[in-house]
Amino acid sequence: VQLQASGGGLVQAGGSLSLSCAASGRTIFSIHDMGWYRQAPGKLRESVANITRDGSIQYIDSVKGRFTISRDNAENQVYLQMNSLKPEDTAVYYCHADLVLFKSGSYYQHESWGQGTLVTVSS
Repeated sequence: VQLQASGGGLVQAGGSLSLSCAASGRTIFSIHDMGWYRQAPGKLRESVANITRDGSIQYIDSVKGRFTISRDNAENQVYLQMNSLKPEDTAVYYCHADLVLFKSGSYYQHESWGQGTLVTVSS
């Protein structure tokens, strides 16, 4: 099972970036919550946005109105559109998924993380 994130990069304040993340693996039976976390230098990792399988969404207050999370259940992908970026959004962004795996005749809950992608917003 693998989460592969892409996107990110360097952008000026006020600009936009988009992130995407694809889950892959033969044992994936279903994907429940998917989301994005971030970790800025010297700070703890925090949840930025989360989306359930049926489309319920939550955002951290600091990104409400600027970031949009979406997902494609058929493709096992989650996206994060980031607009009006601020220097304080600079961080490594990680995608996350709560999976149900099916292997050897049994189901297993599995938490998976992507490799992290750097977003840098210059002032």
